[in-house]
Amino acid sequence: MTPLRRAATAVLVVIAAAAVLAVVAVAAAAAKPRRILVDTDMDTDDLFALLYLLKQNRSEFELKAFLHILIAMLAEHAYMLLAVAVPESSKAGLTVTVPSRGAGGRGGRAGTRAVTIDVNTWSDAGHAVNQLYDMLYMMGRDDIPVGVGGDGGISSHGTIHPNVGGYLPLIDQGMTTFGPCRYRQAIPLEGGGRLDIDTNFGIRKGFLPQGNRRYIPLQQSTAQQVLIDTISAGPTTVMLIGSHTNFAIFLMTHPHLKRNVEHIYIMGGGVRSENPTGCCPNNSTTSCTPQQCGDHGNLFTSYKTNPNAEFNMFADPFAAYQVFHSGIPITLIPLDATNTIPVNEEFFHAFQQQQSTYEAQYCFDSLKMARDTWFNDEFYTSYFMWDSFTSGVALSSMRNNNNCQSENDFAELKYMNITVITSNKPYGIHDGSNPLFNDHVIPKFGLQKGGVHSGHVQTGIADSFCLAKESKKGRCEDGYTKEVSGPEAVRVCVATMAKPNVDKSSLLDREFFKSFLETLNLPENTGLFNITAQFPFYREVLYRPDFTNKIRGKPVIFDMDMSPGDFISLIYLLKAPTELIDLKGILVSGNGWANVASIDIVYDILHMMGRDDIPVGRGSTSALGTESLGCKYVSAIPQGSGGLLDSDTLYGLARSLPRSPRRYTAENSVKYGAPRDTDHPELRQPLAFEVWQFVKQRLDPNEKITILTNGPLTNLANIVLSDRNASSVIKSVYVVGGHIRDDSNTKGNVFTVPSNTYAEFNIFLDPLAAKTVLDSTLDITLIPLRAQRKAASFHALLEALKHAETPESRFVHHLLTLLHNLQQKHQLYHHMDIFLGELLGAVSLVEGSNIKQLLQLKPVSIVANSTTSVDGQTVVANQSANLVKVLLDFNSEEYYNRVANSLGNKERSAVISGFAEQRAIWSNPPENVGV
Repeated sequence: MTPLRRAATAVLVVIAAAAVLAVVAVAAAAAKPRRILVDTDMDTDDLFALLYLLKQNRSEFELKAFLHILIAMLAEHAYMLLAVAVPESSKAGLTVTVPSRGAGGRGGRAGTRAVTIDVNTWSDAGHAVNQLYDMLYMMGRDDIPVGVGGDGGISSHGTIHPNVGGYLPLIDQGMTTFGPCRYRQAIPLEGGGRLDIDTNFGIRKGFLPQGNRRYIPLQQSTAQQVLIDTISAGPTTVMLIGSHTNFAIFLMTHPHLKRNVEHIYIMGGGVRSENPTGCCPNNSTTSCTPQQCGDHGNLFTSYKTNPNAEFNMFADPFAAYQVFHSGIPITLIPLDATNTIPVNEEFFHAFQQQQSTYEAQYCFDSLKMARDTWFNDEFYTSYFMWDSFTSGVALSSMRNNNNCQSENDFAELKYMNITVITSNKPYGIHDGSNPLFNDHVIPKFGLQKGGVHSGHVQTGIADSFCLAKESKKGRCEDGYTKEVSGPEAVRVCVATMAKPNVDKSSLLDREFFKSFLETLNLPENTGLFNITAQFPFYREVLYRPDFTNKIRGKPVIFDMDMSPGDFISLIYLLKAPTELIDLKGILVSGNGWANVASIDIVYDILHMMGRDDIPVGRGSTSALGTESLGCKYVSAIPQGSGGLLDSDTLYGLARSLPRSPRRYTAENSVKYGAPRDTDHPELRQPLAFEVWQFVKQRLDPNEKITILTNGPLTNLANIVLSDRNASSVIKSVYVVGGHIRDDSNTKGNVFTVPSNTYAEFNIFLDPLAAKTVLDSTLDITLIPLRAQRKAASFHALLEALKHAETPESRFVHHLLTLLHNLQQKHQLYHHMDIFLGELLGAVSLVEGSNIKQLLQLKPVSIVANSTTSVDGQTVVANQSANLVKVLLDFNSEEYYNRVANSLGNKERSAVISGFAEQRAIWSNPPENVGV
């Protein structure tokens, strides 16, 4: 063949290849993978929904990657033909662009889904984001971006700044991440509530593998960043299975991107629903009183004031209103539909028999623990497939081009005209309940005076306005997805019921049940491993010291609220010579600087230090004398950066600690008041008072307990009030807290309550508890703020620690360096030095006169049950007040040296340095097997 004919042939090949490329490109456009963004509150049923979505056929959702590679192969083949057939002199002016094969990546970026976490409902940001990272790691999907939180704010005039974190409902969002819990107080804090969701009943840490992704301060993508990046990249379907705060903020700040949102699928609300729970049996006596029976909503903590709202909508009604009225097509899966698909016994037992994948096991273990810890015997008729059913309905509709009138595999759909109620009639009133109108000449966000948003807004679950005088049912409608007509009506596609199983011979009575079980157990797109399969030699070992023939020092109980300073104090106490200090127990409070689920970090620190023998008691989550579902006082702690988000992750370092076999679990026992025994009641998490009793009962006849408190005094006050003999076995109490005004009128440190000039945080977080303790007959040493501030030099402490070489000293040095760097970089972390001073209490207890302490007796009292502007202030009272030893001064140089010497001492050092060492151990066979 002549060069000319070879060239002509090559040109024909190129033309043919170009034609194929064009056809493939058209096919690729037609088969464009759907982009799905899920906004979730990480409740248990959300986990089911997320795993169900992750199991879907990736060729359906990520077809673009395959086609992209095919195009690349064809183009490259054509180019190779040209290289052979066409002489160099004939190639001038001929250009062939070869797409990169690597651009498609694993699964293809165009089809990558994203997840954002809403943090004002059932879970807390730090715990939620790390659980999600571990779930994605299990599923081999570290490519999926995750957004959570943010520290932006909304001005009093309604200007929305970048990266609002969604910690508060829009109506209460100011320029910070702290504030009231108007709606969130409907969600329990402990069992069955946020504690169990944050830990997934304790299953999360014992099941999920641990990858490299984790929360890191100032590096974690915010919810708004992920929303903007995902939706701006192209057409996106959004699934909202929590509150609507994140997405509403996105719509309000980026209205031009609404065009990229193809459809919104929402789990929430109740339109014509009738709650099937809380009803009296047909054969009941007249003594039975119906509760939620027949309500539109499911607020089991607030049905007496609001029987109309569902949790997701109630979490932020104004945000939900923005979403519904955005003009974007919506399919709503409300309680109307989910109430028709309860987790019945037949489904539960079928699920029990079908667990062939890690994801199926994780879902079933979670469901089983939810059942085993359910508050009554009606689980099978009151626990529903809320969010997982929503994901199934959404996928089926998406396959039918989001057409409400097309057949849906799992639900009956119909159009309804609805809106979301944000305030209660009469409109235009000004009773102080509505921040959108309170003290505003021009309403916030330009709202209409006398409009639908201008009425009374529910202030809490016990709002007296919402109590109907002539009815047992409440009258508030905040969050109600109500059928209306007129200009407020939005045409929404609504799921009205779950479809029955087409296989009438099946024991599963709903079509979605079959899909859910089949999908979770598919071998395709399955999870890679759980924690035990991640490491070939995984094993759980408890480290307990041998104190045989050893002198034990004074018994000590450490009461902490799990701030970073508390963890440094805990490590310091564990380093103290056992002949001086015998740490017998730890109490944690959930109304301080960390959410109570952070108790797992305490277990990990103890494991690192070889002290798995020390019991840990879970304390109260609310201040003494306040509502158990409220947030009085603790609402002053930031929820974002520098606050709960960072404390709950120990500023990103918690996952570098070794994983302890001990952890919080929801396991329970009839013996302790549970409705039934779970499978392992012996693993039940003890309460603070139980640990107190445990330690007390094991004292020698002449022993007494020394207590160190590093947080609010709630636990100690409850002990004093509940145990009449407590004072007889308490030798002394060291209280880190309080601020006694001096001649220069130095201020306190409750920086989030500017009106309270002289309070200190630990006392402010529970003033009545502090008053109860300080007014008692206990021997108290107070470590006030003035002394703490003398011990709060980052430079001095880091300088003293720079030569320490034990694992625990390196960990402390790393933590302190991180806190110091954050303080220097960002105003959000301006208060980091307040945690340094907390270590002073532990050093004072251990070292005493060695740091040249100056103590003085003072008659001290606490202001309590007043207003937040003075509550928690420590005052020097008249001589009738209880005399307290107050630490006035100490030798700071000696203090820093002794801290460094103790942490650097190789005695009583860490038995396992961290997760990195643990990984190495679990990756190799155990030594001396068979010996």
